[in-house]
Amino acid sequence: MGGFSLVHWIILGIVILLLFGGNRFSAMMGDVAKGLKSFKQGMADDEDEAKKRHEEQRRLGSQDRPIDVTPNPRAQDPVAPPPPPSDQQPR
Repeated sequence: MGGFSLVHWIILGIVILLLFGGNRFSAMMGDVAKGLKSFKQGMADDEDEAKKRHEEQRRLGSQDRPIDVTPNPRAQDPVAPPPPPSDQQPR
């Protein structure tokens, strides 16, 4: 009572096949597979777009954490280039 036996499931399967037919059923399963494939592709595209935004924020600096432009006190001063050679030689 209250449960389906194997005979009930077989009869239910036959009724479903008669209602939808073999071709319609396989076409519906193909459409479901295409829908799942496009859903997965859309999710992958969203992840790629999120990664690009994240990388761009890291590269440019986020609004929460602005880029620090203060000079580093431990950085060495750049070496001045040597003066250009003069045409006159010292005597």
